[in-house]
Amino acid sequence: MKKVLLIFGTRPEAIKMAPLVKEFKKYPNLFNTRVCVTAQHREMLDQVLKFFDIVPDYDLNLMKPGQNLYNLTATIINSLKPILEEFIPDYVFVHGDTTTTMAGSIAGFYSGAKICHVEAGLRTNNKKSPFPEEINRQITGRIADYHFAPTKNSKINLIKENIESNSILVTGNTVIDALLDSVKKVTKNPSLLIKKLNKNIKEKDVILVTGHRRENHGDGFVRICEALKQISISEPKKLIIYPVHLNPKVQKPVNNILSGLKNVLLINPLSYKDFVWLMNRAKIIITDSGGIQEEAPSLGKPVLVMRDTTERPEAVDSGTAVLVGTNKDLIISEVLDLLNNESRYKKMGQLHNPYGKGKACKLIVDFIKEL
Repeated sequence: MKKVLLIFGTRPEAIKMAPLVKEFKKYPNLFNTRVCVTAQHREMLDQVLKFFDIVPDYDLNLMKPGQNLYNLTATIINSLKPILEEFIPDYVFVHGDTTTTMAGSIAGFYSGAKICHVEAGLRTNNKKSPFPEEINRQITGRIADYHFAPTKNSKINLIKENIESNSILVTGNTVIDALLDSVKKVTKNPSLLIKKLNKNIKEKDVILVTGHRRENHGDGFVRICEALKQISISEPKKLIIYPVHLNPKVQKPVNNILSGLKNVLLINPLSYKDFVWLMNRAKIIITDSGGIQEEAPSLGKPVLVMRDTTERPEAVDSGTAVLVGTNKDLIISEVLDLLNNESRYKKMGQLHNPYGKGKACKLIVDFIKEL
């Protein structure tokens, strides 16, 4: 029996790893599957675990007020040591580009396990954008034994870095597996919050906004909020809904510029299931999130990406997403064009999703079966 340890610590990782946990656990005779969470993000992580009915075997509970990258990296590695020595996994799975991912891959490598990198090969090749994620995924890519790339472009990135092609499998992105299953759940059983929100929305077109990236803190968020304010004035019948990240560097400009506008609804961060419902209800999504760039096309939603670079160029190349950075005028013009240019809107919403059809987890587990 093969021992598999899946390590993750943030809400995005949990969403993308949850369907993989479920897929491995379909085969208890083949795999001894255990889950370790670092809880790099505590509250948001717990919401996802509850939604997907996942109870971690190990919970490091590492989140602390004011934690920094230095302490977090060292603490993750040290805290994983006794777990790896007790379980002795054959395969350690990490996901994407978080500090948990990078530190988990190092710890797993030290233990002698084979490192499996889900969502491998994403690159901007700019180590400061996104920070620190670009370096996290590059370090993990150097350590990993097996690379599960979401797209052919991601595989090409890895081959350019002298990764052997037979260690790379193109799978699509596991977030699509999670999303398609989740849409069914939330449609059948909406939460009380969604029922209340739906009464406020009524028949209005919704512009959904999310933002949290470090590189946008400061003047970037001021420009973003000024653009949203102008859009709200230009389109008074549209409703802008912004679940505001808890980081004070996000909260301050958002509340200073956008609070009090009648057609701007500032709300607390949503649970994953409620956010899936809201994505599905939205007309346009404006975001700096990587995962949403992948999810939105599966729901037929055009995406404006508030970043200057993206490690997900497939969405931009296919036409399902547009890079707008924090350029105030560009954000305004793109939103207004999509709202008023019906043919362009329909074309963006009907394009093929480059991140797969929701079969990534099966492909990954089948690959491990054959090793």
